[in-house]
Amino acid sequence: MSIIDISEVKPGSHVTLHYRLSLADGSDVVNTFGDKPATLLLGAGQLAPPLEDILVGMKTGHHSTFQLEPGQAFGPRNPELIQRVSLATLRENGMLGEEFTPGDLIEFNAPSGGRYAGVLKEVGETSALFDFNHPLAGQALTFEVKIIGIL
Repeated sequence: MSIIDISEVKPGSHVTLHYRLSLADGSDVVNTFGDKPATLLLGAGQLAPPLEDILVGMKTGHHSTFQLEPGQAFGPRNPELIQRVSLATLRENGMLGEEFTPGDLIEFNAPSGGRYAGVLKEVGETSALFDFNHPLAGQALTFEVKIIGIL
């Protein structure tokens, strides 16, 4: 007699899975299918909450692909998160003198502790323009998932 695993993914579950997140043009952002599977703790921030929500209720062996509308997984792009940072501020934080080029992801210390990141868009004479939106914000994505195990 074999034991059938009837557990399903719930908030707080440890889930071992293969997953693929790709852009509308088909290029992969993340793809574990050709490598070792990932093990994630739901609710620990390892996966965006909307992606975790998709997993809830799935059972071992479940394999599906989901088309996500622009902004569904990582939120819409917020124009208020595109901001200029003065070169003086960058200098005060010991960040000037480092060689940055547009497109680089730069980490900052948050005033409340912790860190946040922005993509450098351009450097001017007195300031630099950063986009603090999540790099995948506002993008249509494909999320493919295969549940291998649930604890």
